[in-house]
Amino acid sequence: MQRSRSSSRQPPGRSREEAAKLGSALEHNIRAMVRRRDREAATAGFQERLAEIITAFTGSMTFVYLHLAAVTFWIGVNTGWLPVMEPWDPSFVILAMTASVEAIFLTSFVLISQNRMAENDDRRADLNLQISLLSEHEVTRLITMVSAITNHLGLSETIGPELDELQKDVDPETVLDEIESSEQSRD
Repeated sequence: MQRSRSSSRQPPGRSREEAAKLGSALEHNIRAMVRRRDREAATAGFQERLAEIITAFTGSMTFVYLHLAAVTFWIGVNTGWLPVMEPWDPSFVILAMTASVEAIFLTSFVLISQNRMAENDDRRADLNLQISLLSEHEVTRLITMVSAITNHLGLSETIGPELDELQKDVDPETVLDEIESSEQSRD
């Protein structure tokens, strides 16, 4: 089913007026982000999707309630509090072993999901860094242009002595080296 062009531009649950307040650039960015996340989800392999499904379920209150019921039943039967059947694990060794094995697998599923999320976060952090560097470069150029216009018009500069510093591009390698040096001297 194909949506009309106007309905695809308007986020669900929002009026046209509310959507228009966002601005076209922001709307475009939001749609691009949603498309990117959809593509990332689509590229996940079967095992990654399975791990995410299991992690989502095991992180839910439904899972907690099911475990609470199962463990309560197990303990009730094996202590004799619930005489619905013969105890099969009176020392709870099987319960402890089952819980340990389950914990190992659940931890693995959580780690698989976290690794995938960390990869996505790293890509987004790289994008944020690139956008920040581009913005810094653009602001530096704007300061240089405004300074040139100010000089051309013969206006006095109100920024002060830091103007020369603001007109210089920041070298990311130098900043990263300085951060690492500061961290090493702190340790």
